[in-house]
Order: sequence, then C-alpha cells, then structure tokens
Amino acid sequence: MGKMEETAPAVSRAFLVGVVLIGQPSELDIESSLEELGLLADTAGMHVVGQTYQRVRSVDPSTMIHKGKVEEVRHWLEELGADVVIFDDELSPRHQRELEKAFGENVRVIDRTALILDIFAQHARTKEGALQVELAQYEYRLPRLTGQWTHLARQVGGGMARGGSGGVGLRGPGETQLETDRREIRRRIEHLRRELEEVRTHRELYRAQRRRQGVPVVALVGYTNAGKSTLLNRLSGSSVYVADQLFATLDPTTRRVTLPGGREILLTDTVGFIQKLPPTLVAAFRATLEEIREAELLVHVVDASHPKAVEQKQIVEGILTNELKIGDIPIVTVFNKIDMLEGDTNPIPLEARDPRSVFVSALQGQGIDRLLGIIEKTLSERMVHVRVRMPYTEGKLLADFHEVAIVKAERPREGYIELEGMLRPEHLARFQPYRVK
Repeated sequence: MGKMEETAPAVSRAFLVGVVLIGQPSELDIESSLEELGLLADTAGMHVVGQTYQRVRSVDPSTMIHKGKVEEVRHWLEELGADVVIFDDELSPRHQRELEKAFGENVRVIDRTALILDIFAQHARTKEGALQVELAQYEYRLPRLTGQWTHLARQVGGGMARGGSGGVGLRGPGETQLETDRREIRRRIEHLRRELEEVRTHRELYRAQRRRQGVPVVALVGYTNAGKSTLLNRLSGSSVYVADQLFATLDPTTRRVTLPGGREILLTDTVGFIQKLPPTLVAAFRATLEEIREAELLVHVVDASHPKAVEQKQIVEGILTNELKIGDIPIVTVFNKIDMLEGDTNPIPLEARDPRSVFVSALQGQGIDRLLGIIEKTLSERMVHVRVRMPYTEGKLLADFHEVAIVKAERPREGYIELEGMLRPEHLARFQPYRVK
C-alpha cells in the first residue's frame, strides 16, 4: 500500500451579509463596506463565495435581517456550498443563536468583530499583543455563552476549545456547567487585565525615561494597509514586516530616525484602524494606543490610491477624536502610494487636505525629504526658546538641561554658565528659577 498523501485543511467558504439602516449616516457605502469585509475574510484565510445586503428601518430583534432575507440567505448558502456567514455589523447573542438555528448546524455565524479578533490572534507576535487579543476575545464571548456549546467550538479563532491555561474546555451542556465556565472565564479576564496593567506600568516607566531624555516621539497612524510599516522602513532604514493585506502588523514598533538638522526622534508604528472598530479592541489595546496619546506629533498615513481615501481619512480622524480623545497633538497628513496613481490626476480634493499635507511614495522614496523637513519644522514650532544662567554647583540640573534641550549655545562665566536652547513647554518649570528673560 502506498503512502497516503496529507490533505490540506478545507478552506472555509464565506457568504457576506450587510445591513443598511435607512436614515443612518455611514462613512463607507454598503458596497465598499462589504468589499472591505471580504478583504478581512481573505486575510483570515477564507474564500468569499457571495454577498448580499438589506435596507431596513430597524433591525429584527431576533435575526437582525428580516425573515424573508433569512430565507434568501439560507437558499444562497445551499446553492453556493457556503459554511460560514459573516455579518458586517456586530450581532447580539440572540441574533447569533437564532441565525444559527435558521441556517443549520453545519453553518457557523460570525460578525465583523469576531473576524477582526481572529485576524488579530493570528498576527499578534509579542506577549503583549497576545494578551490584548485574548482579553478582547473573552470579553466578546462571555455574553454569548449558552447551553448550546457547539457554536462556541466552531467560533473563528477557536480559543474557547483549547483547554489548559489558554482557554476553557467545553465539556457539555447544562446550567451548572455554564455557570462554571462563566466563572472560569471571568477569572481569566481578571488575570489578563492584571497582566496588561503590569505591561501598562512598564510602558509608563519607559515613557517617563524617554521624556527625561528629551527624545520626541512621533506616532504613525492611519487606516489599515495605508503603508505605515513601509513608511517606517523608508524613514528608519529598518525592515519591519510588510504585506499587502489588512492588519499585516499588529504590535507597535519603534525605531530611531534622524531628522535633516541632526535631531533624533522615536518613530512608532501603531496598529491600523478600520471602520466599525470594535469597542472591545479599543479597550483591550489601551496600553498600545496610549503610545499615540503620548506622541508629540502624529503622522497620519492615507492611501492616496484608494478610491475611498477621503472616507478612510475621515474614519481615522473620527477614531482619534471620539475614541482616543486626542486633543491638541499636531497632525501631519501623508498621502502615500502616489506611485500607484495613474497619470497626473490628483485624487485628493483640496478640501480634504491641510497645510501640513505631503504626497509621498514610501515604496520608491518620493517626497520623503520634504516629509522629514515638515516633521522637523512642526516639532520645532512646539519648542520654546530659553536662556538660563546656572551655577556650576547645580551639576544635576545642568546635565538635565543637556538631556532635554536642543542646546544652541554655551557661555562659561565666573561662577555660572549661560545656556541657550530649545525646550518643550513641559520641561520649563525645572529651569524657571534660572531663566533669563
């Protein structure tokens, strides 16, 4: 008997479903939103076989889409041989249960949130990233626990069926078992929160040390797949992982970059944003997203070649303002991927730009020198010019000034030294007693 060949696991066949609430505004039209959902499914390793959507004045409390649409989707699942239904909006626990009953036990029902969580679980490469994803998964799944265990075992990501410290084994139906698993999951959630709080504390210590050194932090933000990692590589000469897919990089990466005037900055690449960003992810990734709040400058990377570039820009701005509460941090807008534009037509209307807009190709290097110059100029505008006279006996304070200031001049005098330089406003208080007006 010949050796049996190993067969590759079957690829899930996914059918996409969208819902449009009549009268409710949305950044992306339903066709673009479903196209993005299809890219997410592809990133998760699924094959999209079809899609549909329904316009409604209100969602059905049992199944989100109305009864006739449920029957239509069930027909398409049979016709196309689909085994996964992905909804573009978050399903309630009741929606998920009722839809699984309607579509049959061989079809699993998930939503955009569960899909994004699965992609994040695949792409988390550090301990911190893995902790954040696991916490978000448990918080998403806890309210969805029922006596019907089979749907949990089939959830995308499979974290609930691992057993051991990484998950809770699903041993069988019954109210007692259900409550036991709920308690175990709640304990796991609390444990993960404590671990992430330790990460947050460690990050804060690192940030405090960084602030003392006076090296400004510049954070790259933007819609997923806008080219942030490619731009980080171009500016720093590093080789951060890059792929043409959504959420190719998840964990924050920081590199040192030297500006044209010789000053160094720390450039941090952060996780890409997306429309309908799940609140559980925003909460779980608090430690990572605090890097954005701590930055002195944000570089907002926009894919200029994308047909919905302006809408994606608005989505990111909305998340920065409404979710992350970014206040007065200046933003430089970088329209990337100009090498992919056809002809000389500029797809970005004037009203979507700002005074600090710059067009670049991170891949080919076009516009990079101008970008570095704008970053340097913007950071300088946030500095205050100071002149201090300090006695030589203040050795520690003298050393601090050299650490946190850009020193322009030093003039030794009898009994003291006069220093002139540029300081960030938050460092002024320490040197105020010696400041020369």
